[in-house]
Amino acid sequence: MTTWLYTRRLRIGMAQINTTVGDFNGNRRKILQAIENARSSGVELLTFPELAICGYPPEDLLFKPQFISENLRSLEKVAEAAAGMTLVVGFVDAREDIYNAAAVIHDGRVAGIYHKMYLPNYGVFDENRYFRPGRECPVYVVAGINIGVNICEDIWYASGPAASQAYAGADVIVTISASPYHHGKVGNRERMIATRAADNIAIVTFNNLVGGQDELVFDGNSLVVNEKGEIIARGQQFKEDLVIADLDVENVFRTRLHDPRWRQELRLREEQGPHPGDRIVVSEAPSGTDKPPLPPREVTRPVFPAEVYDALVLGTHDYILKNGFKKVLIGLSGGLDSSLVATIAVDALGRSNVVGVAMPSRYSSTGSLSDAGLLCKNLGIEFLTIPIEAVFKGYLDTLTEPFKGTEAGVAEENLQARIRGNLLMAMSNKFGWLVLTTGNKSEMATGYATLYGDMAGGFAVIKDVPKTMAYQLAAYRNGLAGSDIIPASVIQKPPSAELRPDQKDTDSLPPYGVLDPILTAYVEDDKSIEQIVDMGFDEKVVRQVSRLVDLSEYKRRQAPPGVKITPRAFGRDRRLPITNRFRRD
Repeated sequence: MTTWLYTRRLRIGMAQINTTVGDFNGNRRKILQAIENARSSGVELLTFPELAICGYPPEDLLFKPQFISENLRSLEKVAEAAAGMTLVVGFVDAREDIYNAAAVIHDGRVAGIYHKMYLPNYGVFDENRYFRPGRECPVYVVAGINIGVNICEDIWYASGPAASQAYAGADVIVTISASPYHHGKVGNRERMIATRAADNIAIVTFNNLVGGQDELVFDGNSLVVNEKGEIIARGQQFKEDLVIADLDVENVFRTRLHDPRWRQELRLREEQGPHPGDRIVVSEAPSGTDKPPLPPREVTRPVFPAEVYDALVLGTHDYILKNGFKKVLIGLSGGLDSSLVATIAVDALGRSNVVGVAMPSRYSSTGSLSDAGLLCKNLGIEFLTIPIEAVFKGYLDTLTEPFKGTEAGVAEENLQARIRGNLLMAMSNKFGWLVLTTGNKSEMATGYATLYGDMAGGFAVIKDVPKTMAYQLAAYRNGLAGSDIIPASVIQKPPSAELRPDQKDTDSLPPYGVLDPILTAYVEDDKSIEQIVDMGFDEKVVRQVSRLVDLSEYKRRQAPPGVKITPRAFGRDRRLPITNRFRRD
């Protein structure tokens, strides 16, 4: 073994890019631009996220042979542009079956291909539906340094490919990933990666996707972690980035020499037989070219509530622009939820691309209308007022005979919401503006929303945000601005749909401070009624809430998509049958 192997550094780059599923030309342009930027910085090994060639997750597009073929053609074009550099790029490999794969490219050719071994099939993932798992985890020699390559889920397993590659001689473990965001996940992921690095006494680089794709948001937060489990470089959160770091491989060798556990584990593995993976030589010697010094890099990771707010902004921005829209329309009630959605929309798209519409009825308070107007003034957005009283009266007159002999109730109340939904969709049709709905997770969970009314629209920005969190996000955004962008009167007023005189949300639901913890226990943690009662909640209230959740599945199936920010979002993670007689009460 040559002595210089442990006396030099490897300059690695991680291109944290925002891809779009199926946009082969656009994704390739981002990849080629990153190659040029990395080359000018002296990068020897440049990595890209999981399935960067085709975008993630491609879902049933993987059943289309032409999609697979276009993905392979795009990989070839990327390889041609990699002169003088080694790349690790995520793509779909096609052989006797298809694989979630990483291509190791050097000097214009594919030098090796790694197939993802652990295919997640839980929560938002469905990879067993599409891919065959890999069976080998080779070690690649890049610029004379032993490199292990794996993909996303592989790194989560303590005894997975990373361990096999490390004990087969890999000093650096390269992980390419598309790990979607939810609140609380980033810290857990960082601790896991640090543990893998320390346990395997290897440098771990984790290149994560960034951007919104339908309901999912990928947070970036790419990492370089040294052999001691210390973070030495970090990618920006919710932004594209090129992370460059010099890896000191000699420290890996030195640390392994001083760790008796490493030697003992290595001995045990050798006794079990040869490692199934190959050692593939990509390039034996370092580039030999002088590298420019790296500028200082200091990236701090925002925490709650900033990270959730940023996730909502990015998810909204990417959904709207990637689907060809430029402008959005929001029905403003003067309440917290619609005010928060409008504020997020302005941060995502700019004030000139957001229109607010107030549609007062006979039950709308003067304060609600003035609050909506003040919000629009603070945000600098166009504000329209379309009274619905005449339309509402026309509906009531039309329904006089069919409703004869009945008392006014929910049907008449919901007419107002449906009129508003109809008007918003009419304006959407007329001007091509996407309607953003304003319901929160607490309302979606309990069915406290009107089908074809306030649920009508193209994207539900805060459908996975509990009401109590919505207050926290509003307070955060005002704090960021240093003023009440969202008027204080909006935050302080009791929540109300204003569909009947003196209506309050608490007429139909427990207070949100009680409701949201019950929903978390029932929806996200799958606790039983008895277990939730044991947490200190009133049994009658718990049974009421659980029944509302169970009976509202049909509504949620008809709701527009929205940004996932909790561990268990409706639709993507929690999927229950509508026709279902298993009731927990």
